[in-house]
Parts: sequence; C-alpha cells; structure tokens
Amino acid sequence: MPDQSTPDAVSSPEAAAKGGFSRRRLLGTAGATGLALGAAGGAAGYAAAPNDENGAPTAPLTSVGSDAVMFHGKHQPGITTALQARGHLVAFDLAAGTGRKEAAALLRRWSATAQRLMAGEPAAQDDTDVARDAGPSSLTVTFGFGHSFFARTGLEKQRPVTLDPLPDFSSDHLDKARSNGDLWVQIGANDALVAFHALRAVQKDAGSAARVRWQMNGFNRSPGATGRPMTARNLMGQIDGTRNPKPSESDFDRRVFVPAAGEPAWMANGSYAVVRRIRMLLDDWEKLSPTAQEDVIGRKKATGAPLSGGTETTAMDLDKTDADGNLVVPINAHARITRPDQNGGAAMLRRPFSFHDGIDTDGVPDAGLLFVCWQADPLRGFVPVQRKLDRGDALSTFVRHESSGLFAVPGGAATGEYVGQRLLEG
Repeated sequence: MPDQSTPDAVSSPEAAAKGGFSRRRLLGTAGATGLALGAAGGAAGYAAAPNDENGAPTAPLTSVGSDAVMFHGKHQPGITTALQARGHLVAFDLAAGTGRKEAAALLRRWSATAQRLMAGEPAAQDDTDVARDAGPSSLTVTFGFGHSFFARTGLEKQRPVTLDPLPDFSSDHLDKARSNGDLWVQIGANDALVAFHALRAVQKDAGSAARVRWQMNGFNRSPGATGRPMTARNLMGQIDGTRNPKPSESDFDRRVFVPAAGEPAWMANGSYAVVRRIRMLLDDWEKLSPTAQEDVIGRKKATGAPLSGGTETTAMDLDKTDADGNLVVPINAHARITRPDQNGGAAMLRRPFSFHDGIDTDGVPDAGLLFVCWQADPLRGFVPVQRKLDRGDALSTFVRHESSGLFAVPGGAATGEYVGQRLLEG
C-alpha cells in the first residue's frame, strides 16, 4: 500500500500582485518536480494574476491552482511528484499501419502538449478552454511503452528484458480488454477540470495514429483537506502506504530508477510502472469490526501505528506477543507480508488513485484502488511481493485484481527533446 501525503502547497501572492499575467504565462523560476510521497513539505509555488476579458488584472490564483511541475528533467514528472487529487490512466494501441515514424511524431506531439499544459498554457491547437480559468494545479503527464509497442514499431531489439509479461497470480481475475496496451499515459492534477483538459488534449493529439484501449479515472484527498500533511487513506478507511520508500533514503534511486549506465541505454533514469485495477469488496470489508480490520492490515486504523505499538513511523515488532503468547501482528497481516525485509529487500514506490465507478445491479460498489507502483526492476520489486501475498495475505479475501499492465517509462526529456526520443530516433 502506498505512502502518500497531501502536499502542503506554498503560494506566492506577492509575486502575483506585481505581475498582471494571464494563466497562460507561468511566473517564477523552474521548481522541483514535486514532493516525495509521504514527506511533509511544500511544492514549488507559482502564482498568476489572470486578466479579465478587458485586460484588467483579477485576483491571483490560489496556491492549489498556481502550483506547477516542470515537464523537462532527469526523470519524467508524476513519479516522485506529490500525489494529486485527480488522476486519469489511459492506454492506447497503435493503429494498423502505424510504425516507428508515426509513433515518434505522436510522442513529439504529446510531449509538446504536456509541456504547455503543465505550465498552465493552452494546447497549441483547438484548445477546448475547459481549464481556461485555472492554473497548472500541479498537473503532470507521464508516458510509457508496453511490451507490444516494440513489435508494432520494429524495435524488438530495443525491448527491455525487464518488460517481459508479469507472471500469473492466483488473485488475478483479469479483464484483457482493460489490461496492457502499446502506450500508457498517466495524468494527475489537483483540479478535476485541469486533469480532464489534459486527458482530452492527449486523446485528440493521438489522431489517427492510436486509439484508446482502456481508460480509468481516480481520485485522492484534496490538498488542504487535513489540518496537517499526512499519509492518505484508502477506501477501506486505512492509512495507506506508511512504508513507501523516501527520496531521502540512500538507496531510493537504486530501487526506483534505472541507473544512467543501465540497459537498455534509452531507459537511463527511467522506471517501470506496474498498473493494477484492484477492486475492494467493501460490503464484506465493512462487516468486519474495527479490531478485525486492524488484524487484517496489522496496523491501527485511526493512526496507522503498528499493532506492536508506537506511532505510524515506529518500526513494527514482528516477534511481539500478547499475554497468551499470540503474535500481536498476525502472521498473515498485510503489513507484515509486504515489508521489504520480509521479501529480500524488494521495494517499490507506490502511487495509486482510488476509484469509484458506480454501483452494480446487485447494489455492490465498483470501487477500489488504481494501483500504480514504480521500480527499477519489477522482477525484484512488484513480483516477489505479489507472489508472497498470493500465498496467504489476510487482505486477499477482500480485494480482487481485475486488470493489469506493465510499462517501461523512459527518463525525462531534456529541453528540446520529447519523451522516448532516444528510443525512437536512436
């Protein structure tokens, strides 16, 4: 489960008051690509004072609207960026006859559009004006390649071995129509209209080169909804992701990103994203008492503290027993099974969105987690943990994995480049 916190955004009203700029211009210098998940602190603040239709300056944007993330950088945005309130995940398949040249043109269009929208500017052509009144709102757009992309573009020799299909898991109930894909796009923003605006722009840019294979919508707690930055809660009401790796840790880059000298060369500073639609069987879960729910997870529901005692960040004592000699943290508790030290050091940066897609005809909510995790090698990150969960996780009774995908996400584009250029033009 992911370790996220709501970003404590920092605004710059003084700068905005001096400017009189429209939302189509970004104030300030380039900021960091975002906060580490689970860490307290402020995102880089960008403020703009939009003009009305007569050119008169209006009130500056709020800190939520003015926060911006840089498109260009060592890594793509949307990986270590603070988790946003709204998200869209969408996979595309290349159209028949689309090859390497057309794919390169598509990634060039997508990169140009993402750069503009993340800066709070309109799309270059046929902008819908959906986000006209808003700022960047921490928008990020992230691009990845699926296993099938390489055969379709004649680039099989450049396909990473690490991108081999995930093994089958006993908990899988996968819908193939909502799994995998040639291309994958992750969109996140702290405003629903800004996120939707980016989704439409990406879809329109695809033109005749690619068609949508599947698309999913997610959400998280909005920035400022809590009195202090804190780890998010999921739809089961649990504090979710306390043990996510932090960028401040010495081995963070090694676990999450492909090294600069890694193979293949075009994946330098990139990462691999595992995407899973995990449905939560909430009716069954909510029949459990709070104590029973805590035993399933291994942590206190109110605070996220381990059942062995302490606070949310206290190390879990896996050997502690009660007066009757029973383990305080049950042997099949989710938090026990997923610990890196119980999985040969396997770790991944988990960055999901919750989803709710309505109520089934039998009155059951179609809701759960759009699970997205990042790692330098899924065979050493996601796979060993999921295999262990398959063998006896108490939570498995209350969740169902309904779709799955694995995508190679190259490093960030340098100024003047587009995402994937080193693959498509190398």
